[in-house]
Amino acid sequence: GGVATITLNRPEAMNTITPDLSAGLMAALREVRVRDDIRVAILTGNGRAFCAGADLRARAGGPGASSGVAGLFPTDDTVGFQQFDPKKPIIGAINGFCLGGGFEMALACDILIASDAAQFGLPEITLGFFPLAGAPVRLPRSIPRALANDMLFTGERIDATTARSYGIVSRVVPPDQLMATARAMAEKIAGYAPLAVRAMHELVRRQANMPLPEAERLAATMRWAIGQTEDAKEGPRAFAEKRPPMFKGE
Repeated sequence: GGVATITLNRPEAMNTITPDLSAGLMAALREVRVRDDIRVAILTGNGRAFCAGADLRARAGGPGASSGVAGLFPTDDTVGFQQFDPKKPIIGAINGFCLGGGFEMALACDILIASDAAQFGLPEITLGFFPLAGAPVRLPRSIPRALANDMLFTGERIDATTARSYGIVSRVVPPDQLMATARAMAEKIAGYAPLAVRAMHELVRRQANMPLPEAERLAATMRWAIGQTEDAKEGPRAFAEKRPPMFKGE
């Protein structure tokens, strides 16, 4: 319990991004954020791709054509996926091609698990533009700059094993074990004290843009606040009594 699965579902088009797909994804994430019974979400794709990026057929239609990528950016009435905070961990289960905007979508997840059939890449530079949804900013902050620049400037793909060696994904598993592995991880996290998990999630995200002393002060404040919860007392008590803890989110 406590786990939601969001599936990008345009398998006939490798789950490329359209306005409808963007809108559906954002609606699902808003539901994850507001529902107390959901503690962790898994994001994956249906078919042989996680997401192959923008729908280039729509982009080729001319200046007025919409590929749906705009739906991933903030506007007056929406917040893009990269900037949206669901307040809960998102595990990306990368089942296949993870390219362009799809890769940028993956970079916005908190944890990435990949099938050994997955491929990652940012081909935009080969098409006359560059990644529009955060990769030039996020990727060099996530992995060594030399590796990030290699991907950004060449547009070449890397396989799942290479992505793990770069530090992009944390685990690589056979395709038939991907969802079971992601689900097991999600259920484990969902079983922990929800207030502590949410505080950890907020701290990890916010500290990335803070000077170290400020981040440490924030961590100390949040640690004190979580220490006042009933769950923070229940954990040590259950450990001492040699029983599983019963976390209630209080």
